[in-house]
Amino acid sequence: MPRIAPSLSLIAVLCLAAPVLAQDASSFVWDNATEFSFVSTSGNASSNTLGLKSTLTGSGEGSTFKLEIGGIRASSNFTTRTALGTPTNYSVIEETRSERSAANYLARSRYDHELGAGYAFGGAGWERNTFAGVNHRYSFVLGLGKSWVDSDTGLFKTDLGATYTIQKDVSPTPDAGDGFGGARATIEATRSLTSTTDLATTLILDENLRNTDDLRADWVVSIAVGLSEGLQFKTSYQMLYDKDPALIGVPLLDASDNVLGEVPTPSQKVDTFLTLSLVIKL
Repeated sequence: MPRIAPSLSLIAVLCLAAPVLAQDASSFVWDNATEFSFVSTSGNASSNTLGLKSTLTGSGEGSTFKLEIGGIRASSNFTTRTALGTPTNYSVIEETRSERSAANYLARSRYDHELGAGYAFGGAGWERNTFAGVNHRYSFVLGLGKSWVDSDTGLFKTDLGATYTIQKDVSPTPDAGDGFGGARATIEATRSLTSTTDLATTLILDENLRNTDDLRADWVVSIAVGLSEGLQFKTSYQMLYDKDPALIGVPLLDASDNVLGEVPTPSQKVDTFLTLSLVIKL
């Protein structure tokens, strides 16, 4: 995983660890779910996609702590073939190069504590998506929420929070600051469809209050089917939306295709991920 600036890394680690230190961790009931996905193709075209996500959850005494770490990485191999010789006597030369086509990493935590009819929560996170123009994004949130439905067969809860984000772009916008305050709304729902099948969805909306055109959304929907005790097959779809995406460098060419340098241009507003994975629950 890429190197993080030491000072910001220390802040993030302390915020991730603070919820655990705030309460005796031995009083929590802990469980872990690790998702692993891998796709490899070969032949005339070849590519590799690796996805890994681990979620540690602890609950007890009216509190819940969750820590998520994960990433997706994809690379493709491109082969160029040329022939050397004459039309009747030649040899074929192959040159293969590998290019990374996707890379998205994250680490985030959240701590919920019952407060009257609702709950208070706090969290911190880090993410990196260089293909979307984001080198590092650190986020911190505090807020209040309420569980409207919480039963053995389903969950529905919503919350609102105040955020502070520090974003380091691959191609920074001139004269733009790295830090900004914001607001976050979250909707989370789960439903047991059958005794072995669960449906889950989460929608997170982040608004940049310094630049209100910068609205971000993170929507995930998944279906998990139990294969055996502690083993599930999971299909997930994630959509990331950024109304004001970060800038990325694009090569500037002249009429003869000579590279003159780079110019900044906005990245795509939408990224989508479809993942098929095995989930090991401990």
